[in-house]
Amino acid sequence: MLKQFGGKLTPELIKRYEQSPNWYDGCFQNLEETTMDIGVAEMPGMLYKMFFSKGKSTPKSNLPVESFDKTAFLAPNDSLKYIWYGHGVYLLRLAGKTILIDPMLGPDSAPIAPTTTRRFSENTLDLIQDFPEIDLLLLTHDHYDHLDYASMKKLFPKIKNYYVALGSGRHLESWGIPASKITEFDWWDRHSFEGIELTFTPSRHFSGRGLRDRAKSLWGGWVLKTESVSVYHTGDGGYGKHFKEIGAKLGPFDFGFVECGQYNERWHSIHMFPEEAVTAAQDAGIKRATPYHWGGFKLAFHPWKEPAEHFVEAAITQKLSYTLPRLGQLMHLDQVAQTEKWWETFE
Repeated sequence: MLKQFGGKLTPELIKRYEQSPNWYDGCFQNLEETTMDIGVAEMPGMLYKMFFSKGKSTPKSNLPVESFDKTAFLAPNDSLKYIWYGHGVYLLRLAGKTILIDPMLGPDSAPIAPTTTRRFSENTLDLIQDFPEIDLLLLTHDHYDHLDYASMKKLFPKIKNYYVALGSGRHLESWGIPASKITEFDWWDRHSFEGIELTFTPSRHFSGRGLRDRAKSLWGGWVLKTESVSVYHTGDGGYGKHFKEIGAKLGPFDFGFVECGQYNERWHSIHMFPEEAVTAAQDAGIKRATPYHWGGFKLAFHPWKEPAEHFVEAAITQKLSYTLPRLGQLMHLDQVAQTEKWWETFE
């Protein structure tokens, strides 16, 4: 259990974080005022509803994950290949490199809670044994539904390099990863990696793995660029002015992974509604988008299918090109958009 919490804050680390322009009043701050409208008295009832009410918020049967075809994934290609494993997990092949984003493949997104938030798919940790060597791991932030010790323990032997949000490196180091393999990013930091230019971009969210480290590490999204492809992964977060700024500085983008799921009016400022996700994609200059942060766990009260359904409706209305991968499906940037609503076959 203690391993799950990750690295402890120290005065030396705090001193380093204080050098960031995004740290003040004792923690990292969003670019816009960001709050959660949940009173202490309401918390027990909300947690009970979250953990014990079912309804349509979870699928009645496990969602299947397509098997991994390593040969097809590694086959030479000048464009982008990607696989979505539900919620926030993406495996990419770009510029001849394998990149893994937010690799939480464990069965429970709340491993320190007294009850479980069960994954919609079974045995996802077993997928890791078939993965190829990972040239680069990207981490958007340190929440448990994006950074999981059980997954990382299986992944450590495969990962060569780590690019992570500022402050998240302490967790990896506490789990035995050498600091020399870890590069931490503040917002707008940019590094080149084997022909890929990566920039860590702002989002409107928060961080933390315990009671005392809220907003003590940063959160954000990633832009990946090669000579022929430009991709934007928004990271978790609410709608804000940063999408237009990212588009103006780094866009337009051939493709975008756009956060869409686990929203609620009470925490609207840290998770977008599907209609806002479509607007955010257009603000940033994304030419074709796919919604993520759904299809994995119940972390809000909406029906599990709703994020995708509403995203599609809004995309059609706002004339945004979109594609809809199945769990585990190998996708190519240059393939015809896949618009089949695959989730409709599941209850």
